[in-house]
Amino acid sequence: MTSCSSAGNEFVQPRPHPRCPGRSGRVRVMALDWIGFSYAVLVAAGGIIGWFKAGSVTSLAAGLLFGLLSAVGACLASQNPENVWLSLGTSATLALLMGARFLTSWKFMPAGLMALTSGLMVARILAGMRQRPRRS
Repeated sequence: MTSCSSAGNEFVQPRPHPRCPGRSGRVRVMALDWIGFSYAVLVAAGGIIGWFKAGSVTSLAAGLLFGLLSAVGACLASQNPENVWLSLGTSATLALLMGARFLTSWKFMPAGLMALTSGLMVARILAGMRQRPRRS
């Protein structure tokens, strides 16, 4: 095994993977979907704030449920960038529900804000799907 030192960091030549001779033993590190996780925190925080301000248990349950689904979707998308279906479904559902609620009340907080951010998430996911090269 060949090794060299650079600025105190140890770099080791990767060994071949035992079951796949063409693969190295390196672990592939994927970038986290920070925007997706931030959106999940925003959704969950909205439910918690609705519960504190108005005592709405429905808002708390919906916020935590959709926040959890969004976080799981962001985790799945971080592991495999093509696996965006849970994130897309969650944000599209919230965009439709909160958009309808905004159209009946015309109050920006909280329905308009959640409809806007959910719509932006849907647009971001669809744009990412469109830029990805297709398999043939």
